Amino acid sequence: MNNRNDKWILEDKEFDSRLMIGSALYPSPKIMEESIKASGSQIVTVALRRQSAGEGGDNPFWELIKELNITILPNTAGCHTAKEAITTAMMAREVFETNWIKLEVIGNQYNLQPDPFALVEATEVLIKEGFRVLPYMTDDLVLAQRLADLGCSTLMPWGSPIGSGRGLMNPYNLKVIRKQFPELQLIVDAGIGKPSDAIEAMELGFDGILLNSAVALAQEPVMMAEAFKYALRAGRLSYQAGRMQERDMASPSTPTVGTPFWHQFN
Repeated sequence: MNNRNDKWILEDKEFDSRLMIGSALYPSPKIMEESIKASGSQIVTVALRRQSAGEGGDNPFWELIKELNITILPNTAGCHTAKEAITTAMMAREVFETNWIKLEVIGNQYNLQPDPFALVEATEVLIKEGFRVLPYMTDDLVLAQRLADLGCSTLMPWGSPIGSGRGLMNPYNLKVIRKQFPELQLIVDAGIGKPSDAIEAMELGFDGILLNSAVALAQEPVMMAEAFKYALRAGRLSYQAGRMQERDMASPSTPTVGTPFWHQFN
C-alpha cells in the first residue's frame, strides 16, 4: 500500500495533490490566488454565478482562474431542484469547456443539506448526457449505493454542513462508506474546519478533501492553505503506513528483557 510516488487518478486525469479548493469568500482576488498556489491544489471549484456566460474572456475573475493553469471543477451551488441543477450544469459545460461537474442540489436552507432525491434524479440525467458527475451528498450509505449504481465513480459525502467548520460529525458513517466502496474515489466535501479534520478524513482512507471556508475565512488564508497542503500529505502517509493497534493496557516501548547493559547506566 505504501507508495511515496502517490499519484491521484481522479476521473480521467492524474494529479499530485489530493486537495481540492474553492474560489469563493476570499478577502480579495490576490489572496485567493496566493492561497490556491500555497495549497498546492491542482483543482479549483468555480460556481457558474461567478462567471457570466456573456462575458467570455473579459471577466477578470475568469482570467485569474485561467492563469493558475489548474483543472476547473464547475459546481451547481445554489440550485434547489434537479431541473435547475441540470440546466446549470449544461451551461457550465459550455462556459468552462469541461464535462466535469460537482453536482449540488440543496434540499434544506437551514443546514444546506443536499436533497437526495433530486440529486439522484439530476445525476441520472447528467450521466446520460456525458458528464462526469461528482455528487455532493450526505454520509448516507443507501444514497451512496444509488449514485454508484447510476455510474458515479466519485462520491463526495459531507463531513458536516457547508461552512460549519465542525469537522467530521459521523466518522463511523464515513468509514462504512469507505469500506463498502473500495473501488470508488471518495472525497470529503464540506465541514472541514482545520487541518486536523483533513488528517482524520485521510486516515479513514478517503482519497481527497474539498474545502473552501476553512482557508478563505482564516485570519491568514495563505498560511492556512499551506497548512492544509501538509495535512493531506500527513494523513495520506499515515493511512498508507498503517497505524498501530490500540491496546487496553500500557505497553513499554523499551522492554526490560534484553536491555543493553549501557542502558542501565543512563
